[in-house]
Amino acid sequence: MSKYAVSGLKLTRVHKLTAAGVAAAGAAALVFTAVPGADASQGKAEAASASLNVKPVAFSAVDTTARAQQATIAQQADASAAQGKAEAAAAKQRAEAAAKAKVEKERQVKEAASRAAVRQAIPAAVQKPAKVYPNNLDGWIRESLDIMAKNNIPGSYNGIYRNLMRESSGNPNAINLWDSNAQAGIPSKGLLQVIDPTFRQYHVAGTSWNIYDPVANITAACKYAADRYGSMDNVNSAY
Repeated sequence: MSKYAVSGLKLTRVHKLTAAGVAAAGAAALVFTAVPGADASQGKAEAASASLNVKPVAFSAVDTTARAQQATIAQQADASAAQGKAEAAAAKQRAEAAAKAKVEKERQVKEAASRAAVRQAIPAAVQKPAKVYPNNLDGWIRESLDIMAKNNIPGSYNGIYRNLMRESSGNPNAINLWDSNAQAGIPSKGLLQVIDPTFRQYHVAGTSWNIYDPVANITAACKYAADRYGSMDNVNSAY
């Protein structure tokens, strides 16, 4: 092979290498040119898609908030209406109860008035008759004890009987004209021999003012004995 041929062969290889390098560089440039462009287009598409996708989400959030607020307002309105109904029902019940109570009170007042009218209309003969005491020593003592009980004056049947038998022997008209009281001008009188000043001071309301009246004499004497000795039962001699 000639020198030129070898030289030509080398040139041919250089050319091939150069062509390959140029091709590679072109390919690389093409790649670098194409990829950024593709990325930009893809970025724009994604941005556009994101923009389109964001708006519905925003509107959806607003709608959800509005619906929640409307639901809350509706619940509050329902609760207020329910409370109003409950208060109205309670007020109605109170009014009905008050009306019933008023009617019941009026009924009771009418019934009480009716019963009072019936009692007043009962003839005296039908009513319980007054207690009657025999007009003797036993009756006088028993009537005196009933009056004494109403006036909180102590004393017993035996205490009264024992003392009046000693003082007057049971004679309601007895009078002592010889003792110191008689000498002083105020003789002792009646069943229990009471002097006039003592009778007037210890007279029991509702009894006679006649010192010789058996019941008036006994009750006044027992009232005096209660004040002086604690009870007629404690008197065992002249008092």
